[in-house]
Amino acid sequence: MSTRPHTPRGEMARALLDPADTAPRQTEKLLQIVAVLMRRVEQGTDQSGAAYAQFERAAMLEDQVRARTRELETALDLLNESNARLAAASRETEAARRNLTDAIETVQEGFGLFGPDDVLVLCNSRFGLQLRDIRDRLIPGMSFADYVEVVSASGHLRLPDGLSPQDWALQRLRRHRDRSTSFTVELTGDLWLQVSEHRTGDGGTVILQTDVTDIIRAEREAHGRMMDDQARIVRATLDHISQGVCIFDAEARLVGWNDRAAELLAVSRTRFRQGAAFADLVARMMASQRADAQGLNTLLAWVGTPGPRPPLRFDMTRAGDVVLDTFSQEMPDRGFVISVTDVTSERSAIAALSRANETLEARVADRTRELGEALAHAERANATRSRFVAAASHDLLQPLSAAKLFLASMEDEPLNPRALDALAKTCSALESVESILDALLDISRLESGRLSVRQEAVPLGPLLARLHQEFFPIAQDRGLSLRLRPTDAVVLSDPVWLRRILQNLIANAMRYTPSGGVLVGVRRDQGGLRVEVTDTGPGIPAEEHEAIFREFHRLNARASASEGMGLGLAIVERATALLGHEITLDSRLGHGSRFILHLGAPAQDNATRPRAPDPRNPRASLPRGLLGLLVAEDAEMRRALAHLLEGWGVDILDVPDADEALGLTAEIALAPDFVLIDCRAGAEDAGFALIRDLAARYGTLPARLLTANRDEPLRLRARRAGAPLLYKPVDTHQLERFIAQLIPRAP
Repeated sequence: MSTRPHTPRGEMARALLDPADTAPRQTEKLLQIVAVLMRRVEQGTDQSGAAYAQFERAAMLEDQVRARTRELETALDLLNESNARLAAASRETEAARRNLTDAIETVQEGFGLFGPDDVLVLCNSRFGLQLRDIRDRLIPGMSFADYVEVVSASGHLRLPDGLSPQDWALQRLRRHRDRSTSFTVELTGDLWLQVSEHRTGDGGTVILQTDVTDIIRAEREAHGRMMDDQARIVRATLDHISQGVCIFDAEARLVGWNDRAAELLAVSRTRFRQGAAFADLVARMMASQRADAQGLNTLLAWVGTPGPRPPLRFDMTRAGDVVLDTFSQEMPDRGFVISVTDVTSERSAIAALSRANETLEARVADRTRELGEALAHAERANATRSRFVAAASHDLLQPLSAAKLFLASMEDEPLNPRALDALAKTCSALESVESILDALLDISRLESGRLSVRQEAVPLGPLLARLHQEFFPIAQDRGLSLRLRPTDAVVLSDPVWLRRILQNLIANAMRYTPSGGVLVGVRRDQGGLRVEVTDTGPGIPAEEHEAIFREFHRLNARASASEGMGLGLAIVERATALLGHEITLDSRLGHGSRFILHLGAPAQDNATRPRAPDPRNPRASLPRGLLGLLVAEDAEMRRALAHLLEGWGVDILDVPDADEALGLTAEIALAPDFVLIDCRAGAEDAGFALIRDLAARYGTLPARLLTANRDEPLRLRARRAGAPLLYKPVDTHQLERFIAQLIPRAP
């Protein structure tokens, strides 16, 4: 009897069929099992039906084998289909990769793609092409950090001064943190490469390298041409002023000058050259004894000052007893400008007056009998001085007008910040000269006794409001407050001179008030109306109350000539006397000052109140297609005005005299839209005659007379003739307003 343990047939069958076997192997095992069972059925004599049961089980096993076989065949079919799709996808991926490689190879820039792990995935042949010594090392698989290190060590990379390759690499890695960045790299051989870096959607990085050498060189050439044009403009401006000007950079090297400087300093023009050292020019002047050593040493010490240099002004005597007023001022970049003005005539006149006064004092002490003659001599000298000041101011206004017009024409030109700053400073200097000349003319007219005024009802409210608008920006720039108390008072006075008086009082208060502010108000008392200008300045000592109203007297002499020459209060005193008003002062040292203008009894406001000024910029609405006629004998003035008006879009017919004006207008058979006539002092009759001739031919034309003569009779005559005056130096804003109101004539 067998000793093996009994095992059910089902378990035996399951033991014989191993799921890990292949389908053919399992089929083979099942067939063997079926064959064995069939033999046993055929040989068995068991009548109990056991053989039949085994046969039945064998048939069932055969059905299961067939089902399992079909399932396996289905799985094999699915596997084969999946393998086919995978192979197709692999082929498509490889084709796409080849297409991408071909596409980036056609890109004109260098192209590199780093994956999200900062490893180079692919690049084209232009990637790093300009860096020939490291190009072969830029291959897929390298990290971004290795790429930066390799590029920083390239011999074709030109690093900024003081920057090591390690520092450059650190800066480059910091840029890599940004999602998008772009910068320019300089290479040897004057080559330039723009590098752009951008993040992809999956966190990778795309780098584009573009050769921008041609663009950089073109911009450099354009910038050079622009600088040359600006240099020519500055040169033309310097050549049109009567002062000698020298401009030095922060290293005290000569960068700009005009011929007038060489003429006044009596130095050969060949010594003035670009880059000439300031010390060398001074040394040559000392060696040739062309200027006194004391003045030159003062200037040398000022230039050598290490800290901020305050403006310096002094008189310097040149060989031949020529007195030069020398003014030096520092520029923001530590450069400096030196201007030289010939003041020999002025100093001689002052010395002559001083000698005359000394002679008069001595003769008064010795011989009272000669007092009358001495006084007459002094009056003649004073009259001569006034005429000299008036004539000199008129002559100076002509080139000053031309310079201002040339500068005004540059305001609309595209200039770099440095040129704009130089233009603003030049305009400011010319405006200071203009204000000084206006003050000298006012003093001359007031002292001559020939000035006439016109009394009328003047509303103080609008007058003070306009002054507030004029000075409020200046107060803001200086950190001061400017307050105005509104009023409806009306006074009997001359509106022009009353405004000039109040303008000088407010300007004087703001000039000497370092902090705090200025208050302007109108009060009424038994004596009538009075205007008070009160400031929070340092106050005026009692011993100076009378002296401050003298010409050229400045308290503590702290204001520079660009801020005035001490003529404002002198004009105020003379003008108030002329108008029948009175000016008084209430001030104590350390407690501010209050100037009180006593105006007398109020007047009835029968006059029409002036309209508020138009705040819009007239140039923005200048009409187009205007034809203007400009008549100016002075060629420089004519060119400057024509250049300015053409810049505003106005067509200009410029002629030197009335005959050519009439002939040219008759030849073109066109009437001008407006007429500008520049008149020399005393030659205004020719301008009036031309206006009459043009009116007879074309009817009344809008016209303006340009003159430096501020006499009241001439102003009234010009207004009656329909050609109001524009005073020189010409105020471009007034000229703009005149042009803006014109309408082009129909052809």
